[in-house]
Amino acid sequence: MQEIELEVNGVRRRLSVEPRRLLADVLRQEFGLSGVHIGCAQGACGCCTVHIEGVPRLSCLTFAVQCDGASIRTVESIGGVRAEHLLQEAFRSEHGLQCGYCTPGYIMTLVPFVSRMVEEARMPEDEEIREAMSGNICRCTGYHGIVAAVRKAIGDQMAASGGANHAG
Repeated sequence: MQEIELEVNGVRRRLSVEPRRLLADVLRQEFGLSGVHIGCAQGACGCCTVHIEGVPRLSCLTFAVQCDGASIRTVESIGGVRAEHLLQEAFRSEHGLQCGYCTPGYIMTLVPFVSRMVEEARMPEDEEIREAMSGNICRCTGYHGIVAAVRKAIGDQMAASGGANHAG
């Protein structure tokens, strides 16, 4: 066992973990965060995406010991318990989700992309959105609703900021 310290969604905890234990398992079992989904356990589907030090990473391919001292954010930290982040609201209104299993991974992957587009005050082409989400797989939808949701979230955030170069 190895002692590590993680800050997860603003809560810092020390725990003992086996060196081979995956971050996804620690987040689900030790922190009770059910939004971290394990879809393939191979890094192909993106369902387990979390932010480690602000960067989207696959928690099914990351050992918890690699994150000792790191700040980690999961989908539970985005938009609160009512999922009120503009991207989450856009997923609902634009039918960007079906069963919802892949949705947390998409949200965690796309939040930084949406923020970057708002900062640049530009609306990306659909191909650029599809490239940004290419590390995620949805088994239920044809991706059109997800692309529409990303476009809506960017537009809504730009409108809310008055078109200024500002991330919402």
